[in-house]
This record gives sequence, C-alpha cells and structure tokens, in this order.
Amino acid sequence: MRHLILLITMAANPLFAESAPALSEIVSAVPRPVVSAHVGNGHLQETTYIGTVAAGYEVALGFPIGGTLIERRVDLGALVAKDDILARLDSTDIQSELRSAQAGVLVAETNYGSAEQAWQRAVELAERGVDAQTRQEDAQRSLVAAQAGLEQARANLALVQDKLDLATLRAPQAGVITAAFQDVGALVSPGLEVLRLANADNREIVVDISEQGLAALEIGMTFDVALVANPQLRTTARLARVDPVAQSLTRNRRAHLVLSDPPQGFRFGALVEVRAIADESTVISVPLSAVLRSGTDFSVWIVDRNQNVVNLRQITLGAQFGDHVRVISGIDVSDEVVLRGIHSLHENQPIGRSVSQ
Repeated sequence: MRHLILLITMAANPLFAESAPALSEIVSAVPRPVVSAHVGNGHLQETTYIGTVAAGYEVALGFPIGGTLIERRVDLGALVAKDDILARLDSTDIQSELRSAQAGVLVAETNYGSAEQAWQRAVELAERGVDAQTRQEDAQRSLVAAQAGLEQARANLALVQDKLDLATLRAPQAGVITAAFQDVGALVSPGLEVLRLANADNREIVVDISEQGLAALEIGMTFDVALVANPQLRTTARLARVDPVAQSLTRNRRAHLVLSDPPQGFRFGALVEVRAIADESTVISVPLSAVLRSGTDFSVWIVDRNQNVVNLRQITLGAQFGDHVRVISGIDVSDEVVLRGIHSLHENQPIGRSVSQ
C-alpha cells in the first residue's frame, strides 16, 4: 500500500513528470519482432512443382464423311508412322457409287466417240458439197455436248474415288495415339473426332500453378526437370506460356514448359519434379498486404539486419496475381520485406527477430 501511494505521489509531482520518458518512447525503444520474408532467388529455389509430360501439340483425327466404323487398327499408346492406316468406314455404298461412276464414264466415252465420228463425216460431206453446212454445225454442237458429258462423267468418277479414299483414315505424321473416342460399329458423323495423335518429337511439361505461384514466374524462365520414377533422368525446360483462364474447380492456371532434348524416359503421362532455376532475371513478388500506398506511390518496409532497423523504400509495381503483386523495381533479390503490421512501423525503428505468420 505504501509503494502504491509513493508511485501516485511521484506521478503527481511535476518534477518527476518532467524527468520521466514518454510511454511511446519506452515502447519504441524495445526491438519488436516482425513478420518478414526474404524475396527472390532463395524463395524461388525452394519451390517445387509436380507436372506431367504431355504432347507439345496434338492432332484431332476424324473422317470428313459420315458412315459406320468397321475397323480401327490402333489403340491408346500405339506408335504410328506417317500414312499408316488407322481406321476405316464401311465403303459398301461408296463402292456401288464407284461402279456407277465408272459405267457413266464408259457411256460418255462411247457417246463422245460416236459424236466425233458424226462430226468428221459431216465435215467431209460439207467439203465435197454433198451435205448442207447446217448439218456440219449440228454435228459440231453434238460433239461439244458429248465432250462436256465425258468431262462431267470423269469428274464424277474422281469425286467418288476421293470419297472412297476419305473412308480410310491415315496418320498425317508420325507420333503416338493419345486418345481413342470411337469403337468399331459406331456411327460416325463428318468431322467427329475418332482418334488423337501426338507428335512424339515435341514434348512439354504441364503444371497447374496457383495465382500466387505465377507471380514469381516469367515467360522464358528456365526450370530443372527430374523424372519422379527415376530422379537420375534430368533435363531442363523453358516456360513457354500460361493458360489465360483458370480452372473452374481449383482456380489454378496451367503452365506449359517446353522440354530441351528430353531423355527417352520422359514418356507421355510420366510425372516429373519441376524447380525454377534462379538467375538475374528472377521475378520478385510480394503480398499485397505488405505494400503501403500513398496516392500514386507504393512502398514497403525493408529490414536492415546490419542495424536491426526498418527503412521505408519506394517500389514500382507490375501485374497482380491473386493476393500477390510483382515488383518491377525497388527491391533487390534476398531483401527482407516486412509482411505484417506495416502501418504501425516508423523509419529506423528497432526490430527484433523475424517470426512466422
């Protein structure tokens, strides 16, 4: 009780009040822990993704005509060479059309031969003055009509022959069958996809990455790739493109990495481990919650571990990915950035160790 009275008396005494430091000065002099993180290469090298080997491009194969599928010579995973026969349609009706077209050509050729002979005879008689000139003109018109009929019959025959050829599905290039959609007996409409063919020489890695992960990546960035089943098989890949639309369920976006001289073990569907190779072009990103805004200016708190203080540094922002934003300038690789409590800091404030969020 005596100590309490003494403290109250000291606080009421103006002499003690003038000599005592302000409470805010006492608090600010104590190093406060901060929630912070290093940005740049270190964080990037620790990030690993699991991807799948896929075809760089695939070709959807189907028939330009309709019919019943009577033969399919390949299954999923089959290796095919260029011009290999993959499937056939029932060509019974087309064969009938072909015979009819061939007969039409024979009839047209006979008509043309008769018309040509009649015209030659009319010309001969007209030159001898035996027949009238009009008879020659009539014969010439008949010859022209017979010639047109022959050309039409031949064109119809060529059309039916092309149709018969279209009933056979051939491989436009060497590759691997990656999908089979129609079985024997199916009624196929024109343009319906029957098979899917992938080029075996053009392989890529597909990885589903969150918006936050994409904030630290850039087109053209190089990745180290290792086969999950055999980590000794390694190669590199380059980020070629990122799908512009996120997947509806996971909200992730698919990144496509082009493989550089992949080993034979990198087969379609194989799982691979992908890790970005940090270099001088590494993209730096920070959470939006770490950015202070003043009008059109943006800044972050940088931890100076030599002095154990924080300093406000102005930055230039780039594209936003989810709750992260890229930093174009103002932050160097491995800088320690304060992530939380940014509104309660001041310049050169002493700080303590970094704590997890």
